[in-house]
Amino acid sequence: MAASRLGIIAGGGSLPGLIARACEGEGREILVIAFEGETDPATCVGVPHRWLGLGAVGTLLKSLRQADCREVVLAGAIRRPSLSSIKVDLRGMRLMGRIARAKARGDDALLSVVIEELEAEGFTVIGADDLITTLCAPAGVLGGRAPDEDAERDIAIGIEAARALGAQDIGQAVVVQAGRVLGVEGVEGTDGLIKRCAALQEAGPGAVLVKMKKPGQERRADLPTIGATTIERLAEAGFRGVAVEAGETLILERVQAIARADEHGVFMVGVS
Repeated sequence: MAASRLGIIAGGGSLPGLIARACEGEGREILVIAFEGETDPATCVGVPHRWLGLGAVGTLLKSLRQADCREVVLAGAIRRPSLSSIKVDLRGMRLMGRIARAKARGDDALLSVVIEELEAEGFTVIGADDLITTLCAPAGVLGGRAPDEDAERDIAIGIEAARALGAQDIGQAVVVQAGRVLGVEGVEGTDGLIKRCAALQEAGPGAVLVKMKKPGQERRADLPTIGATTIERLAEAGFRGVAVEAGETLILERVQAIARADEHGVFMVGVS
């Protein structure tokens, strides 16, 4: 029995396009819901799609139903705009109170509201790693460079700091150098964190980026993600490497990411 048409609610980055191409390769029909100012236009090339504003909730639900999408995946990041800047339709207005309360509690709470609303409308929400099983980082060293003892200590510190950060639903990543936390991820995202901490490094071996899933996080959206672009940012900033939570972090374009890491002498490792 053929799988039903998949609705891809597409944020920024390359993940929505990777899912679209994977479905295309399997012969599965899709509909991409793209958001103005957020979704990469390349995601929509050659595939059925609909461009919407962030507040067009009613139109989004109607589009998914008209396309007979029974399963939906949330893929890619969406920046958090001010609620006053979003033009909401009538259906969206019903959500505004819940969204406002969830926004104050953090990104995971906000995503949970979105997922609950989709499920209440009869859709089944699935994770990106359910569609592309090779996305999740394996345990161990990826590529030709492994962390040394000093880096291992920084990773251990980073894991504890990232868990504490995630427990507050603030962010998923921290930067550590020589046993000292240089910075934690905020609204600027991982790329912004790397850029900010680049100038804070002291002389000696470079810093380490650590990304972990938030405790109790909804797995079907916003899992920690890195890719080839992340590796380029780390190399430009003079970092030694990156440690991610094995089985809980998505690595986009893994072959390219490992190749970039080896090229720049940056380690990548999946940790428990």
